[in-house]
Amino acid sequence: MEGVKGLFLLVSLLSPSMFTCVLCTRGSNSGLNPFYQLDSEPTVVKGLDLKRYAGRWYEIASLPVPYLLKDGEDTRATYTPKDDGTLDVLNESWVNGKRNFVKGNAYKADPSSDEAKLKVKFYLPPSNPTFTVVGDYWVLYLDADYHYAIVGEPSRTSLFILSRQSHIDDKIYNQLVQKAVDEGYDVSKLRKTPQSKTPPPQ
Repeated sequence: MEGVKGLFLLVSLLSPSMFTCVLCTRGSNSGLNPFYQLDSEPTVVKGLDLKRYAGRWYEIASLPVPYLLKDGEDTRATYTPKDDGTLDVLNESWVNGKRNFVKGNAYKADPSSDEAKLKVKFYLPPSNPTFTVVGDYWVLYLDADYHYAIVGEPSRTSLFILSRQSHIDDKIYNQLVQKAVDEGYDVSKLRKTPQSKTPPPQ
């Protein structure tokens, strides 16, 4: 299934009572850069080193997207490099103390390109995978030390602000949000992801 957007998508199949389907409507433009031409695609990172990018990332904030985990806390993603140059993906989130997860595989959409345009293939349902869904995963920003990242996709429907740490200071957060605005994102509905002072165990 092509066209599924973002990092934590279609996990409603884990437990339908805990998840919700949200319509993909833009809503207010109050957080949108008025000078940005939306007929162009977001700018992506070039020269992404997947081995350096591997490891654990915490979701600091995200935009509501279809089948987004509702009211999830301590949401995180763990990427493990494979010998074939791809990444194993483990997405986790907690709802009312219950761990929910989905596994997948991330790979470059065009192996010959230096652009950070990835595809993520999820295997669903997690308890007994019987089919896959594929979504775009574009790295729009990455600091030099690979500590902070902004992930989106061409339609600007989904947005994820990620960090190696579960908490970041407001100054850095605001800078990351502004970078998303500069890429034409409407951040008026951006939701901060609750993260515990002590992250859940490995």
